[in-house]
Amino acid sequence: MPGSVLGIDAIREARERIKPYIRRTPIERSRTLSEILGTDVFVKYELFQKTGSFKVRGAFNKLLSVGPDGRAGGVVAVSGGNHAQAIAYAGSVLGIEAVVIMPESTPETYINATRGYGAVIDLQPTIAAAFDRVEKYRSEGMIFVHPFDDPEVMAGQGTLGLEICDDVPDVTDVLVSIGGGGLAGGVSTAIKAESPGTRIWGVETEGADAMAKALAAGKPVELPAITSIAKTLGAPSVSETTLAIAAANLEGVTVVSDGEAVEEMVFILERLKVLTEPAASCTLAAAKRLRTNFRKESRVVLILCGGNTGVRDLCKHVGTFC
Repeated sequence: MPGSVLGIDAIREARERIKPYIRRTPIERSRTLSEILGTDVFVKYELFQKTGSFKVRGAFNKLLSVGPDGRAGGVVAVSGGNHAQAIAYAGSVLGIEAVVIMPESTPETYINATRGYGAVIDLQPTIAAAFDRVEKYRSEGMIFVHPFDDPEVMAGQGTLGLEICDDVPDVTDVLVSIGGGGLAGGVSTAIKAESPGTRIWGVETEGADAMAKALAAGKPVELPAITSIAKTLGAPSVSETTLAIAAANLEGVTVVSDGEAVEEMVFILERLKVLTEPAASCTLAAAKRLRTNFRKESRVVLILCGGNTGVRDLCKHVGTFC
């Protein structure tokens, strides 16, 4: 059962453990989005988190949980996105050697940012080859931190859900992006414990829809390739654990197109004055599709989970879709 893997007590403990190392990101009511959706809409600005995404919550909780002796040999991670930067940053703050194995297709902005936080970069031809490479570093005594299939990582991500319940205590609906399902798993576990009646809606993009396919099949499904531009949603498959939590806690998963995500990314930039990733702006696209599920008195929270979009990527996306 999901609760045997991740419980509210672990998330509450994570909140206290990581508090000195992360930002408590703001939630604000958006008048513009409330008028568009015909209900009260709040935005959780998690893109203001250190390193630009929620991932540092899980990274710090994992590394702090193992203690100084356990992490003396260093830490290794596989990521072409925000998990890479989170591990690199957490490692630098805690004085831990960090190696991040990345596929060669990783955008230069992510490589440079991860290296800038102090990590050693090991480039591999594919994401599969990157995961295969992990055993080399484990054999040398390094701790492997999975990007989502880890209870301490999920508990750290779940602290975001506690903040939502604190700041919008009568929240009725939350929209959360899904990659491998760690964020959705942690957030939904926290919110369902604090506010059982709140509905959690998962969001993916076409070509990075591993959770939607897994829920339909009743088991994890391996995507042959990640074709969406929302690369930070690009887990090739979810895990048995994250699938079980999603099946128990989510109302469903709405899959939107890359074009919808980019259109909303531009709208958010113009009206809310923040630059998100397509992996975050997709929540607004999904909210528009789901608007008939909201009442006038609903209190809807959109999680903008990350903002690591480079200017060149923004121009390319706008040129392609707008």
